[in-house]
Amino acid sequence: MSCPAMGQLLSNTLYYKRFFPYYSFNVLGGLDSEGKGCVFTYDAVGSYERVGYSSQGSGSTLIMPFLDNQLKSPSPLLLPAKDAVTPLSESEAIDLVKTCFASATERDIYTGDKLEMVILNANGIRREEMDLRKD
Repeated sequence: MSCPAMGQLLSNTLYYKRFFPYYSFNVLGGLDSEGKGCVFTYDAVGSYERVGYSSQGSGSTLIMPFLDNQLKSPSPLLLPAKDAVTPLSESEAIDLVKTCFASATERDIYTGDKLEMVILNANGIRREEMDLRKD
């Protein structure tokens, strides 16, 4: 199943439960049919949008401004819409995610004790873990 198809399936699943929602704010990432990365972000009732990057959860209010600053995303209010996210290498993206979570965990008590990343690339899938603040 392609990532955009999975994105639609997740949207439908959430929408079917809209009167008694799951209250799950999801982020779905993968590759589209052209081999380009795609990220979908959702609300509790299944509305979704394809974006260059996203964050959900209690630390999201701390992480998103940092990502906006680092990735130089244009305002979503610009017309016509522009998709100008700064491209990163895999190692730069991993370091950015680690920095985001290390920063968020310093200010948000609900951000967990460990970061687990699943990295998909041409060589396959691998997992990386990083301990966060433990207090």
